[in-house]
Amino acid sequence: MNAPTLNGPALRGELRLNEPLARYTSWRVGGPAQRLYRPADAQDLAEFLSRIDADEPLFWLGLGSNLLISDAGLAGTVIHTQGCLNGISQLPDQAIRVEAGASCAKVARFASRLGLIGAEFLAGIPGTMGGALAMNAGAWGGETWPLVRGVRTIDRQGEIRERGPADFRYGYRQVRGPAGEWFLGADLELEPGDTEAAQARIRELLDRRAATQPTGVPSCGSVFRNPAGDHAARLIEAAGLKGQRIGGAEVSPKHANFIINLGDATASDIAALIKLVQDEVERSSGIRLQPEVRRLGAFA
Repeated sequence: MNAPTLNGPALRGELRLNEPLARYTSWRVGGPAQRLYRPADAQDLAEFLSRIDADEPLFWLGLGSNLLISDAGLAGTVIHTQGCLNGISQLPDQAIRVEAGASCAKVARFASRLGLIGAEFLAGIPGTMGGALAMNAGAWGGETWPLVRGVRTIDRQGEIRERGPADFRYGYRQVRGPAGEWFLGADLELEPGDTEAAQARIRELLDRRAATQPTGVPSCGSVFRNPAGDHAARLIEAAGLKGQRIGGAEVSPKHANFIINLGDATASDIAALIKLVQDEVERSSGIRLQPEVRRLGAFA
């Protein structure tokens, strides 16, 4: 990639070379990024993208949940949005505007303070809104895309577009839209409600999460999609896999659809444990579990 400060005004973001990615992922694994860029804002990101080579591999990273990055790392550029593209503001007509780097939990709390309801479930999603938009993230019966009134996207030339829900197709943990565009943010349409009731609902959901999921240890959230009419956790537990380990990776004894890093896991350990779970569940139940987790980089 050409030096990004050439042929134009100086960029305002931060560019790091050979940046270890384990510190940016919720599993705490992953090798270095050849380049990592943290934009100052959307316009700075647009300027950065307009300068890079057309064949430069690009990856997007928010809170690093739902991602498994290989131990070898990533050749190309990682755009890191968490902590920079994180604005949230109120709009008329019971709507809020969120940027891709805003955490889902922060969006839930912001809406509840305004007395707007419908986004409480976001408090239980350990990621950013960019990731939630990309995969139609959901929890406790709620999903992201039914709330979406419009989105803003950016392509690798730095062109920013406004798009509506009709430009996308979404389903359970999947979203399809125009190729070569990434989410910069969205407008979410909510309903008027009671602030105290919304905040009580968030506390209830977080208490339930703490009671049933392995919070406080490195994980990516749920590893596998629930198959139609069943739950991945039930199938994994029925196969006797709770507590199963490979290297420093373990199927959580608390919730079977979580794989946790005991402290010294590698991405290869986690990938191998994912395959073992898939193989054993298929052997015992005939169902091949499909990961929610997105892999980046080279795996054996």
